[in-house]
Amino acid sequence: MTHDVLSAPEHAPILARLEASGVPVDSSGHRVAAYSYDASNYRVPPIAVVFPRTVEDVVEVVNACRETATPLISRGGGTSMAGNAIGPGIVLDFSRHMDRILSIDETAGTADVEAGVILSHLTRETEKTTGGKLTFAPDPSSKNRATIGGSIGNDACGNHSVRYGRTSDHVEEIDVITTDGARLTATSTGLRATDTSDAFSVSRAFELGEELKQLAQDHLAAFRVELGRIQRQVSGYHLANLLPENGLNVARALVGTEGTCAIVVRARMKLVPKAPSALLVCLGYADVVDAAKDIETILEFSPAAVEGIDEAIVDTMRVRRGADSVLGLPQGKAFLYVDLDGDNADDVAAEADRLIERLAGNGRLVDGRAVPDTTERATLWRVREDGAGLSSRPASGGESMAGWEDSAVAPQNLAAYLGDFRLLLDEFGLTGIMYGHFGAGCMHIRITYDLRSDEGRTVFSKFSQAAAELVVRHGGSLSGEHGDGRARSALLPVMYSPEMIAAFGTYRKLWDKADILNPGSITDADAIEENLALEGIPDREWRTHFELRPVEAAAAGADAWVHAVQACIGVGRCRSDAGGVMCPSYRASGDEKDSTRGRSRVLQDMVRGARTIDEGWKSEDVREALDLCLACKACSNDCPAGVDMATYKSEFFSHYYEGKLRPMSHFSLGWLPRWLKLTTLISPLVNLVLASPLGKVVAAAGGLTTHRKMPKFASRKMLRDALAPYSNPSTPADAVLFVDSFTKGFRPEVAGAAARVMESTGRTVGCESDACCGLTWISTGQLDTAKKLMGKAVAKLDDGTDAPIVVIEPSCAAALKKDAPELLGTEAAERVSHRIRSFAEAVKEWVDGGWTPPAVPTDVTVQTHCHEYSTFGATVQRKALAALGVANVNEATGCCGVAGNFGFEANHYDISMKVAEQALAPALAQTAADVPVLADGFSCALQVKQLEPERKSLHLAELLDPQTTHKTEG
Repeated sequence: MTHDVLSAPEHAPILARLEASGVPVDSSGHRVAAYSYDASNYRVPPIAVVFPRTVEDVVEVVNACRETATPLISRGGGTSMAGNAIGPGIVLDFSRHMDRILSIDETAGTADVEAGVILSHLTRETEKTTGGKLTFAPDPSSKNRATIGGSIGNDACGNHSVRYGRTSDHVEEIDVITTDGARLTATSTGLRATDTSDAFSVSRAFELGEELKQLAQDHLAAFRVELGRIQRQVSGYHLANLLPENGLNVARALVGTEGTCAIVVRARMKLVPKAPSALLVCLGYADVVDAAKDIETILEFSPAAVEGIDEAIVDTMRVRRGADSVLGLPQGKAFLYVDLDGDNADDVAAEADRLIERLAGNGRLVDGRAVPDTTERATLWRVREDGAGLSSRPASGGESMAGWEDSAVAPQNLAAYLGDFRLLLDEFGLTGIMYGHFGAGCMHIRITYDLRSDEGRTVFSKFSQAAAELVVRHGGSLSGEHGDGRARSALLPVMYSPEMIAAFGTYRKLWDKADILNPGSITDADAIEENLALEGIPDREWRTHFELRPVEAAAAGADAWVHAVQACIGVGRCRSDAGGVMCPSYRASGDEKDSTRGRSRVLQDMVRGARTIDEGWKSEDVREALDLCLACKACSNDCPAGVDMATYKSEFFSHYYEGKLRPMSHFSLGWLPRWLKLTTLISPLVNLVLASPLGKVVAAAGGLTTHRKMPKFASRKMLRDALAPYSNPSTPADAVLFVDSFTKGFRPEVAGAAARVMESTGRTVGCESDACCGLTWISTGQLDTAKKLMGKAVAKLDDGTDAPIVVIEPSCAAALKKDAPELLGTEAAERVSHRIRSFAEAVKEWVDGGWTPPAVPTDVTVQTHCHEYSTFGATVQRKALAALGVANVNEATGCCGVAGNFGFEANHYDISMKVAEQALAPALAQTAADVPVLADGFSCALQVKQLEPERKSLHLAELLDPQTTHKTEG
């Protein structure tokens, strides 16, 4: 059945019952929108979301749902590609509060954890606690946001499953709540009451245990013949674990039930030894079929991982993040990553050489190499881990979808299966982008379905049926780790006999007597074409200021705004707490609504005209979802699907505030360049007022926080003196220095330093200090004004030359580089964009071109501005410093928290400081007093001053300024 949000009278009983229980429940429009999706093709709006803090909270919710016959859906990281983390009732999100690691027992080799614990957290804590002796093995690509409960739900595997198997191989015991309120513990030998003093649970454990034994006895032959045939047979229920020869392993039989049988609240997980030494071997092939043909040979070397990707994913990574985002790949068009490990590094390296030699002898290997460099290894693994997002909007154009992304066969059958699968794609006129766990025979193939049209959805349905028949012919499974969910449950009769399908139904009912858990999955399944998220989008024109050209290739002729906000496919990298910069507000709050994904889902419901968000550009739910977005632009680099929430926020605010009174900060901060024209004339008076008690009154009236010290305003004379030697060059300039409003208004000394550094490279320097890029108007969504100012700036800068334009302020450089072409859409804007350099980027070019820089310190701490990170490359500052000869760079990898106007707004100060605690504050704490701190971004420099008032930060230009004397030899 097709689900939509229930009307108020229909869901009033469950909301009233939950309210009476004292469990907080959220049924707001933005919350419902964010939880209507996971990482699949499906959308099913819930009634409300609950974030349980204790097992008692879960029991209260179960009782309320049972009494009102309301569906109940368990959710962890919400990264399911099969649609098994969404549903039409109450969603229980365990990831926010029930995320404690209760104990790690090195002697027993187990960890006791709550359901919401993130896999990478458990791995990290295990290795720390055991001194690197033990680790937690399952490592799906979503490990830094996927939870234990979710991994138990779909029997997650991961990159090293060749060595370590599935989650079910690592389960010792699972604590669950059944829909009749029993608290049970599933073990390797049966069931027991979690609390032996609970008479009902004791009785229920015995009764259910006997029923499970009888179920196995009734279907001995079917369980033995149809189940457990290949390593990655995850489809259906794992009922072979109930067989007598398997000891009635109820714990393993519960893994992979996708929340349809019981609610997982806690588990004891097995830990494994960690190999002292490991080495990645990267292999290049002509295509994925050739790569698959070598799998049996590779498996003879007992690898820990054998992963594969095709060139489409690599090409997209390079287009999105630059050529150096993928390092160390051999020649080829399809690639295998083989992880070898052992006790001795030399022995592992020798084994790698033997492997490459052996594969070369097979005649299919194009190129192969060991990758000992840790930086190269990190970039290669990131390409593989971001495969789902990168392949969703490939650089070649179009978009690909999940749905048949998880089939599995025995490794020895993989090549034949892939060969036939490509023929099937051709038959339907589809393209498949392939990656996956080649060593385990499990393929993740995103396919170019058109799920927006009736015709395309028909193709999707027919192809899925044919694909199911194909994988079964090859002895395989519909799902190898993602579960069946809404994507494949209806196809299970292709794979299993009627007897087995009936046994699945019986098994589920034995557990869930109330019949409320995760409806639509595994048994009594919804049709795979129901509840598709891209169906039913109203044909409405959404006028935008930004051209949003990066998404035009996704669907020619379709509305760019709709396609832009639909770029998010839910993989949830924005929910990670380490690696990259995205998403600082989520890392501060831990709330899905503050993640890039959460905001994207609200915008997606906005364009579909969902009943909870039906005001379009005037939606208060959308405004609230965007409120804590720092507009740092990190997502435009870090999100595998290329979401640019800063741009979407600016666009939305431009429409939302039409005809409405804007916040005062949009005038005090959004109009800052205009105010600076006045303050440069009367800066002593302004500074005097701001330093007095009246300053807090002025700040509060302007919507600004009174907790942050205001920077001192500079005078016009200070800028004039700093740039006097460069104002009227006698010859055409070799390079143009763009002096932005922040530099003019607050730190003109940086402009002088930048000009002197440029001159020291042997270039003639021209200065442009009378133009504004419009950044503050962009960040506050005042786009009509932004376009006017940006158009004037482009006209001044488009002087008919190719001279590089070096911009002192990174955020202004990013505005001219990226926003100008998208806002103006002119050839002039494109020409100027190609000439823009951030100062750090220019320094790297100058050194590479032969410039000998001055002596620099050995050690430097650097805060890279988020806009520079996203627009000019994540490593731009680090590369510049390396080129200069800085030996040790302590980089604060994360947003500083100020992010332009955000950190100065009264209602955002607290979250701003929480963001600062993520990266900048720890980096400063590790920095000695005599080590320079670089903060090219003016907002970053202000946050450094806020955190450590006695410490002075420098712009890179000041570090290199020939006139300064602060530098020390390393």
